Amino acid sequence: MKEYLKLLKRTKLFYGITESEMEAMLECLSAVTHSYKKGELVFRRGEQITAVAMLLEGCVHIQKEDYWGNLSILSEIAEGELFGEVYACLGNDEILNNAVAVKQSVVLFLEINRVLTMCPSSCRFHGRLIRNLLSAVALKNKMLTQKLEHISQRTTREKLLSYLSEQSLKAGCSSFDIPFNRQQLADFLSVDRSAMSNELCKMRDEGILSFERNHFILK
Repeated sequence: MKEYLKLLKRTKLFYGITESEMEAMLECLSAVTHSYKKGELVFRRGEQITAVAMLLEGCVHIQKEDYWGNLSILSEIAEGELFGEVYACLGNDEILNNAVAVKQSVVLFLEINRVLTMCPSSCRFHGRLIRNLLSAVALKNKMLTQKLEHISQRTTREKLLSYLSEQSLKAGCSSFDIPFNRQQLADFLSVDRSAMSNELCKMRDEGILSFERNHFILK
């Protein structure tokens, strides 16, 4: 666990907590890590979970699959981000989506009851941890609201421009990389891949943007 302390210190969950405090807290919280190969499920739809998950290495997608096998990517989890926290807090509710490792990944698990329950040995910094968890959940809701703005657009072009505009603003530059390949981007925006690719080519020909794989330039 020591090799991840610097990463943990930069996360929203452990913001303002020193590495020495973190080591004591992780032991108190009975923190455990698990490794996953590409394609393995971290969480499966229908499960009930009692632990908050944090990605330490790799990449995880939160995916929804319908009866006919149509796949939608709800969000991408980057290193240092939480997932499963809402279901862990709810306790008895079944997970509605799968969490899938899209490459070799390492995940940290923290039992939610230990996170939310103050104990004498960690009272100096446990309160901050709880506030940080609330802040992280609020940020996740903000990100989901942003995605809703993208997919609520009427056309494939409008969905693409909404998403790419947000990525440009996030990067602070008209030239930026996105975290998805073409199929993943189509799944994220809930559009047909062929139609999306055609629309990207049209916008390139119209001089609206240019792209090379996952690198885009807005003009």
